[in-house]
Amino acid sequence: AGMKFFLQYVGCFFAFFSAGFLITSTWTDCWMVNADDSLEVSTKCRGLWWECVTNVFDGIQTCDEYDSIYAEHPVKLVLTRAMMITADILSGFGFLFLVLGLDCVKFLPDEPLIKLRICLVSGVMLLIAGLPGITGSVWYAVDVYVERSSLLFHNVFLGIQYKFGWSCWLGMAGSLGCFLSGSLLTCCMYLFRETSSGRLHPAYSLRKGYSSAATVVTNVHLPSSQTATAKMYAVDTRV
Repeated sequence: AGMKFFLQYVGCFFAFFSAGFLITSTWTDCWMVNADDSLEVSTKCRGLWWECVTNVFDGIQTCDEYDSIYAEHPVKLVLTRAMMITADILSGFGFLFLVLGLDCVKFLPDEPLIKLRICLVSGVMLLIAGLPGITGSVWYAVDVYVERSSLLFHNVFLGIQYKFGWSCWLGMAGSLGCFLSGSLLTCCMYLFRETSSGRLHPAYSLRKGYSSAATVVTNVHLPSSQTATAKMYAVDTRV
């Protein structure tokens, strides 16, 4: 029981921070950052939804939002948005299901097997959430690196060159955390499910045996009590 609680809490810890990292990376503006910081008087960051410029001297930040989502955007941007939003939704619901499956939460306290199944469902959702998250963030980072390397290889300078920033790193970290949390919940909780089911069924059979024995004992004593009463009435009649 102690090991099961420990695994649940560790999985909940990783699921909470993983979902937070994924959501934060999706809605922050530093997926790409300019690589020539020493030559610039401002730091330029590009996110999935807007681009921000921060002055390095006074810290004033100015952000420009991209066009509407219905406008034409690069394939890299559109697919990364879709994959990160999918990862956010799945990881968020996975964390909520995991909270309901914790033994310390008073939800279905008399159904331990159902709570374990909820933890298993949460683990599967977190594993699925890690797949689009790691795909979107790694693909975005590789695309930025390939683009920069190709420009440097051909000695092309277009003013500002980018490298992937901390938002992209958060996406990778959140995805790996989802994989770790989902693995703990699916693999380890499945073993506890087998143990719990093996313990519950004999207990149920034992209770059933007790109830059957009680019924038999009641049926056995019933005729004897009726016989004693009949004898008493017979004696009274003779008197």
